[in-house]
Amino acid sequence: MSVPPESVTPPSPPPPPSDEGAPPTDGMPSHEERQWALFGHLSALLGALLTGHLFGMGCFIGPLVIWLLKKESMPFAADQAKEALNFNITLAIIFAVLWILTIATFLVGAVLTIPLAIIISVAALVFIIIAAIKANEGERYRYPFTLRLVK
Repeated sequence: MSVPPESVTPPSPPPPPSDEGAPPTDGMPSHEERQWALFGHLSALLGALLTGHLFGMGCFIGPLVIWLLKKESMPFAADQAKEALNFNITLAIIFAVLWILTIATFLVGAVLTIPLAIIISVAALVFIIIAAIKANEGERYRYPFTLRLVK
């Protein structure tokens, strides 16, 4: 028994290939590379939470590790981790200077340095969140007021 040709449905087309781990076709970093770039920025916040010091040693360990691990295989992720590393080193220097000023003035300078440290901390948090969002979208983000010590 044969079926008339007009009643036969054509096979459905194959699903489009996933971009997971595939090299970018339009200059856009891959999904995995964007995720690692996001982790590079957010690892500074995780370091602050784990060490209990806002912008202390823990803040640049995460970006440093990601930069060292991904600098050969994922250029976008390495670039963003290096940017986060430079930003957090700059913050550590700023907070060290504020601490020295506070001590050098026998805590009288705390009237100025503590509010300044709070303002800088809030601004840094905002910049880190913006950087993480931009990195996840595949855009290279450059933190303002950053010393680019790691080339």
